[in-house]
Amino acid sequence: MELGIGIGWRPEIADEVEALTGVDWVEAVAENLCADHLPDSLVRLRERGVRVVPHGVALGLGGADRPDPVRLASLAARAELLGAPLVTEHIAFVRAGGPLTASPRLEAGHLLPVPRTWDALDVLCENVRIAQDSLPVPLALENIAALITWPGEELTEGQFLAELVERTGVRLLIDVANLHTNHVNLGQDPAKALDELPVEAIAYVHVAGGVERNGVWHDTHAHSVTAPVLEVLAELRSRVDPPGVLLERDDAFPPAGELAGELDAIRATLRRAAPRVPAPAEGPRPAVRGEGPPPAAPVPAGTRDRTAVAQTALLSALVAGTPAPEGFDHRRLRVQSRALAAKRADVVAKVAPELPEILGDGYRAAFLAYAGGRPMSGGYRRDALDFAEHVLIAGGPADPVARRRLTYWWQDRSGARPPRRTTRLVRAARAALVGK
Repeated sequence: MELGIGIGWRPEIADEVEALTGVDWVEAVAENLCADHLPDSLVRLRERGVRVVPHGVALGLGGADRPDPVRLASLAARAELLGAPLVTEHIAFVRAGGPLTASPRLEAGHLLPVPRTWDALDVLCENVRIAQDSLPVPLALENIAALITWPGEELTEGQFLAELVERTGVRLLIDVANLHTNHVNLGQDPAKALDELPVEAIAYVHVAGGVERNGVWHDTHAHSVTAPVLEVLAELRSRVDPPGVLLERDDAFPPAGELAGELDAIRATLRRAAPRVPAPAEGPRPAVRGEGPPPAAPVPAGTRDRTAVAQTALLSALVAGTPAPEGFDHRRLRVQSRALAAKRADVVAKVAPELPEILGDGYRAAFLAYAGGRPMSGGYRRDALDFAEHVLIAGGPADPVARRRLTYWWQDRSGARPPRRTTRLVRAARAALVGK
């Protein structure tokens, strides 16, 4: 299925995307779309024949739990509403804890890498099959950027992806920016990964920008695409002509002219990178366990249990400050922990823009202090409410006008919540303010 050249559709650049020429398709974050109503911009694009692909971020197919049927149904509904040719998700876990570990549920708020082990692969493959059976269109999965690696990994990224494709028939969404990120942060060779993975399974390709800070590459999607990322795209193009290539941008959106320039750079890279003649095969790819289709038996409970324990321990260290699991690089864990908290602050600011407006320059520091001891256990809107409640209970903000605004904001959105002790304290604070 040929897609062509595309761009990530975001509400902030909806007008710019509509005005761009030569855009064959767009990708929209599935969780940001209503299940029964499309934004007018996407309706107009579809009327022009522009395909729309929903891109999921919350399934957590690499997690120890089986996929949530409600989340799967939601993704399926968006695919049908869009008339999408396929849907995409990530090879990642995004939550841990819960019944499998008899511990509180923890949310990462971002994509975290799964260990490249046979256990993790078994769990992922079964989760992918469940998802495939629940979706009305084909599924493609994306490799993610990482700041950390798991100890004791048994497969390279290319081998892991190749085995996943062989077992499930799932297609791949290869993000060349993520391959570059993993090259800088983890020393993984993009060319080697491309040599090992089944390029014929690629559904399309992501290209995105990032920035390097203190020797760590951050996959921000808020900076221009760099030359090294385009070089990885050229490496991929020398092996296969991808059915589609898409430019991602999620923040710090530039003018339309800059977006058009980045799309032109992508087109030029694809034109220049002529496919090379394949080298003669030197024997079978190593480290592939078990030839042919996998057994139909479900993954043993013990495999899921081991995966759950390992992922919960890692996520708890990252978001709750518990001791780091053995074998991890402690410095990298601190970098990842700070990145998760910063991402959480940024998303809360987007879903509740009144909070940074009310708190001003103190918003970010206050949120990071709050996040350091309070893992996210629900969605971002719940997180915004809990943060506001935390600030009020702690006696902030210092400015009485800001405190009054924050109190009204919290009460307006908290709804008919059970009156916990903290709720009663906030209501008492509001009554005191009104009486002044």
